[in-house]
Amino acid sequence: MSKGPRPLLGLFAGVAAGLVASAAMAAFQAQAQKLLPDSDEDPATVKAADAASEVVTGDPVPEPYREPAGQAVHYIAGAVIGGIYGVLTEYKAEASAGFGSAYGVATAALLDEAAVPALGLSPAPDETPLATHAYGAASHLVYGWVLEGVRALIAGRR
Repeated sequence: MSKGPRPLLGLFAGVAAGLVASAAMAAFQAQAQKLLPDSDEDPATVKAADAASEVVTGDPVPEPYREPAGQAVHYIAGAVIGGIYGVLTEYKAEASAGFGSAYGVATAALLDEAAVPALGLSPAPDETPLATHAYGAASHLVYGWVLEGVRALIAGRR
């Protein structure tokens, strides 16, 4: 039996695990958010949904659909990032370092600290409160742990 990479299995396992990890992350955030001050600002996922809607329809997401549209962005991003992880771990087992912790921290750094602010969906990192950084890092650690746990259940440890 070959121990070579299995990219299709990795992709499938990663996408499925990404969806489950996104749900775990959302559940964690729902509880952790209670510790943060209230914000009148839309989450970055809702802002991303607005941007996509404006490209397609010329208008932002209508009010009754804003929260579900933001959730859709959250789960789509989680599935895509999970798929990348699943394929990556097929080629480099060390990508699962720390039972997904390293990947979780990397996604927090690349998304919350770089891509999201660069796209204008959140303030710059130096304008963001420390508690918000900690919330994002902890959320992505949960994502990474669950991502690796579910991926390993589906595809096995590499």
